[in-house]
Amino acid sequence: MKYFEVFFTALKLGCTSFGGPIAHLSYFHDEYVTKKKWISAHAYADLVALCQFLPGPASSQVGMAIGLSRAGLLGSILSWIGFTLPSTIILILFGLGISTIDVTKQTHWLHGLKVVAVAVVAQAILGMGKKLCPDKERITIAIVTSVILLFFSSAFLQVAILIFFGIFGIFFFKSSSDLPHEPLHKGNKSLGFGFLILFFVLLLSLPFLREIFPNQTIKLFDSFYRAGALVFGGGHVVLPLLQAEVVPSGWVNNDLFLAGYGISNAIPGPLFAFSSYLGTVSSVEPNGCTGAIICLVAAFLPSFLLIVGVLPFWEKLRSNHYIRKSMLGINAAVVGILLAALYQPVWTNAIFSPKDFALVIFCFLFLEYWKTPSWVVVLATVLISFFIY
Repeated sequence: MKYFEVFFTALKLGCTSFGGPIAHLSYFHDEYVTKKKWISAHAYADLVALCQFLPGPASSQVGMAIGLSRAGLLGSILSWIGFTLPSTIILILFGLGISTIDVTKQTHWLHGLKVVAVAVVAQAILGMGKKLCPDKERITIAIVTSVILLFFSSAFLQVAILIFFGIFGIFFFKSSSDLPHEPLHKGNKSLGFGFLILFFVLLLSLPFLREIFPNQTIKLFDSFYRAGALVFGGGHVVLPLLQAEVVPSGWVNNDLFLAGYGISNAIPGPLFAFSSYLGTVSSVEPNGCTGAIICLVAAFLPSFLLIVGVLPFWEKLRSNHYIRKSMLGINAAVVGILLAALYQPVWTNAIFSPKDFALVIFCFLFLEYWKTPSWVVVLATVLISFFIY
């Protein structure tokens, strides 16, 4: 029963989580923390902070970790499948029928989805801020973090800020302010260590294998595995890396790549699912559905290996007195990262007119004060978009 629950909860999120990685974390918070109560707000914030340190798509890793905590290794896989499946199906179908679809004519409802994402992210940040920044010191950390990132946007700077405020928390937060420790996952350390070893073995061996055995399947797997293993900052950052792998090699022409990039930003689910589109439209076999599956698995496999490998050790670390104090500063900084992302890229890509601003206000009203389910607000916004845009 718990396996079905994990899968269908993730599937619902995969169908309704529009707006990119930051918005995904907001949808996750609403579903897993507020509604399902599978994980506490503090443990969720700790998990988000951990995934900011790891390469790969942070939102997908958070989903995998929650699935792992809820239903073990199979739960982690089912959570990933559920969240990724809707976007993968859309992108494969788009890749198979790209010559008959004109995305540029769908601007009204696509814009509505971007607008509602602003309200979803704002609500989540407000909820997290109340719990994780209850005093002036942590509010200050959040604001300072957001201001820095608005002036100097960088995935590596995000990591540096988290490290800095983690150290700050150890020295300047008192024990009385310490967070309660809430176990997330009692993992198998031997299994976790094995997954971490496998992550590095594949990362180092695949480039050699593609030279020794010039097989297209190995080449595809290596290119997408390396992209998933070495990118920090989420889906938007992996796209130029993938472009550098597939366009110069002649696997995908640049027009096809940009068309897929456009639709990837307009559908729910993880941006890493874009890899399935590239596998579908590849000019060299394996392509089509087979190529899609190869590229999709290769792109997400590093994230899966890392999150399953790290979590057993993370659970031990976060129970440490000093680590828990450092998490006070890190969690406040995470709120700041999300606050900066609310403006850039979420707000700047969606709000262009008073009409957009008015729609955001109404969406926020129904989400925060009328407690309307997010998927209802999303669908209602899409319908409204047909009339006002």
